[in-house]
Amino acid sequence: MRSDDSALIAESLRRPEAFAELFDRYSGLLYRYTSRRLGPESAEDLVGDTFAIAFAKRAKYDPDYTDARPWLFGILTKLISRHHRREAARYRAWERSAPPAVHVESPADRVASGVTAQASRGELVLALASLSAGDRDVLLLVAWGDFTYEEVARALNIPIGTVRSRLNRARRKVRAALGEVNPLEGE
Repeated sequence: MRSDDSALIAESLRRPEAFAELFDRYSGLLYRYTSRRLGPESAEDLVGDTFAIAFAKRAKYDPDYTDARPWLFGILTKLISRHHRREAARYRAWERSAPPAVHVESPADRVASGVTAQASRGELVLALASLSAGDRDVLLLVAWGDFTYEEVARALNIPIGTVRSRLNRARRKVRAALGEVNPLEGE
C-alpha cells in the first residue's frame, strides 16, 4: 500500500534511501511543468536541484500535510524565478515558433483550431511575458500544474486571498491581450 508523503518523508529521516520513492512519485510531474516553462534543457537540472533542496530540508517538513506536491512545487518555483530571463526568452521563442499539434476530432476542426490558436499565439505569449513573476507563477501553477488555490497558496507560501487576486489579475490581463476573446472557444 502506498504511504502518504509525510510518512515517507518521516521514514527518510531514519532511512535516507526512502526519499527516492518521493522522487519516483513526483519527478515526472515536476519535469513536465518545468519543461513547459523553461524548456527541457533546464528542466532536468532544476528538478534535480529541487529534490536536493527538499532532501536537505526534509526534517523541517510539516507532517500535517500528507501531500508533498505543493512543497516540492514551491521549491521548484523559487528555482524557476532565478531563471526568469531564460523563461522570458522562451516566451519570445514560442512567439516565433509554429504552434504545437492540436488534438481534435475531425480534420476541419483541426484546421480551424490551429488557425485560431496560431492567430492568438503571439498575443498570448506576450501577455504571459508581461505578467509579474508572481502573477505568472500563480496562473501557470493553476493552468499547467492543475493546482487548487489552496495548493498554490502552500506552494508559494502566500495567503489564499493573494492567490485569488493574482489569478484574477493575470486572467484579466491575458483576456485583454487577446481582445477579450478566448481562442479555445468556438464562435
